[in-house]
Amino acid sequence: MTAPRFIGSEIYRGSSYGARHPLSIPRVPTVIDLCRALGWLTDAQYVNSPRARPEALMAFHTPDYIAALQRAETAGRVSEATRARHHLGTPSNPVFAEMFRRPATAAGGSLLATDMLRGGGVVYNPGGGTHHGMADHAGGFCYLNDPVLAIKALLTQGLTRIAYVDIDAHHCDGVAAAFHGEARVLMISTHEARRWPFTGALDDRAGGSAINLPLPKGTNDNGFAMALHEVILPAVQAMRPEAIVLQCGADAVTEDPLSRLCLSNNAHWAALAALRPLSPRLLVLGGGGYNPWSVARLWSGVWATLNGYDIPDRLPERARSLLAALTWPRRPAIPPEALIDTLRDDPREGEIADELRAAIHVLRARQSPWV
Repeated sequence: MTAPRFIGSEIYRGSSYGARHPLSIPRVPTVIDLCRALGWLTDAQYVNSPRARPEALMAFHTPDYIAALQRAETAGRVSEATRARHHLGTPSNPVFAEMFRRPATAAGGSLLATDMLRGGGVVYNPGGGTHHGMADHAGGFCYLNDPVLAIKALLTQGLTRIAYVDIDAHHCDGVAAAFHGEARVLMISTHEARRWPFTGALDDRAGGSAINLPLPKGTNDNGFAMALHEVILPAVQAMRPEAIVLQCGADAVTEDPLSRLCLSNNAHWAALAALRPLSPRLLVLGGGGYNPWSVARLWSGVWATLNGYDIPDRLPERARSLLAALTWPRRPAIPPEALIDTLRDDPREGEIADELRAAIHVLRARQSPWV
């Protein structure tokens, strides 16, 4: 089988949504550098991401929105009418220097991945996973929706069974809107309950094509393992998907400032390892994640898991120095040594909330369209 491929770009290096924005931190460049420092990322596996053309983006997004996004980047500002209609120039979705080119590159990477997966295989695009973007407006730091574009491209190839699994701390409202009632796509989302965007309720089936499992605040590795083995894996196995798209947002771990879930990065790696053999095609995307150390460690471990590399108990000095050099305007500006010396978190185990047990019972009792 062909080795997994890693899609990246230098556009992420130095590009920022602004000094006060949660996405002011370096993410993809740190993952690239860390994987190279560990000897995990060869030139043969690395692919430079193209920028998606406006016409390709219009497979989901409206022409007016794409034009507004391009104008905003060129002008460096938006009108009040554009802000109201397309949600550009807001605190969440600010105007910045690469506001069209950067998301178009992430989308181009995910579209390229679908071409690379025609004959099967595994592709990793950590710059992707922007699951909040809507057809006509930005949302939740997401200007374009590359998961939707990738799934649409896979459907255009003739695939009829695609599983989209999203383990970000925030519900994938843009993906849910795009594939409401689409029988060829099974969307499974775990996300923090009562957290923005306040969608993805347990009883929301998106026209019959979705399984939503809100996780109570404080959900730990044991709770996520129960969700994985009693909800996610049985549903995917029953579907027998021709392709899996996994959105592996890193914001569900304890250290992230924008959620109150308490997972370790082991939970994400376990989900990835369990899903990989269930389909001949696997596209793994990034997503949320707003602590620079936890994102770099988690997403680098994703690449290690895809390649079967052993994760060292202690990082070699070159890799450790990359993490030690990161800065963050939030507290703690200097993290605990565990976030610098190692990739793997200690397991975060504990009691499983009754609320989560009850939700899983409801989903297990529900007849899945794939059974």
